[in-house]
Amino acid sequence: MSPDPHTHAPASPRETGWRAVAADAVRCLRFYSRLPAPVLPWEGDPHAAPDFAVTPRALPIAGAVIGAAGALVLGLAHALGFGPALSAALAVGALVAATGAFHEDGLADTADGFWGGHTRERRLEIMRDSRIGSYGAAALVLSLIVRILALATLVERAGPLAGAMALVVMAALSRTGALDVMIALDPARSSGASHAVGRPLPRTVATAWALCAALGLALGLVGGLPLPGLALAFAAAALTAWGMTALSRARLGGYTGDVVGATQQVAEIAAFLALLACLRP
Repeated sequence: MSPDPHTHAPASPRETGWRAVAADAVRCLRFYSRLPAPVLPWEGDPHAAPDFAVTPRALPIAGAVIGAAGALVLGLAHALGFGPALSAALAVGALVAATGAFHEDGLADTADGFWGGHTRERRLEIMRDSRIGSYGAAALVLSLIVRILALATLVERAGPLAGAMALVVMAALSRTGALDVMIALDPARSSGASHAVGRPLPRTVATAWALCAALGLALGLVGGLPLPGLALAFAAAALTAWGMTALSRARLGGYTGDVVGATQQVAEIAAFLALLACLRP
């Protein structure tokens, strides 16, 4: 994240058309991951936090780049003869490393807060605590296990290329789905990262979904993924975001950055399971 989250990236006069989308993609990559991102010649301040009113329109591109890190590890591990299970474990590990466990941290904090506190104030207090509790630990372990097993099963049923393309598609899809929480709810706190970066405009999220659908279709065709399975995966991610929105409204009366991260994790799992449902042995 930016050293000063209250300073948003100013738009450069040269950021128009495809250059603006490229700049937004790079900003998303810096915010959501620890992967090296270039400073584009036409960018504004590269050290400022992204303005979420517009920037997330390019989030599917950044998500796809993050997913590509896992896809490359999956392909290399398969080429070395490691087998589906070990290859999947290494690929998911690469995803965690690429983001610095950004979303996994949100999942653990959200699980601890939602089910460890009896009042809204106590839940928010628990979610600020850097220590992990029983609910958070259980959620984190289950998430990793299910993601690894789902990817391994997909590789067994459809091959390593399908698994690699699915990783890229799901990385873009799950992050796009998590944006729905941000347009449906107000921030639960008057401070913090979720409040500082602002909320995406509805048209920004609509653009992100359209771009994600185009990426999903193109990469799905490359990987030989079934179109009904991709459609079901998109529906599962959207329904997951709706469910997390309802749960966050009931528990917190709004959303936090941790909730957005947790939504990404759950949406990725739901999308993988939906795709597997259409790839039966």
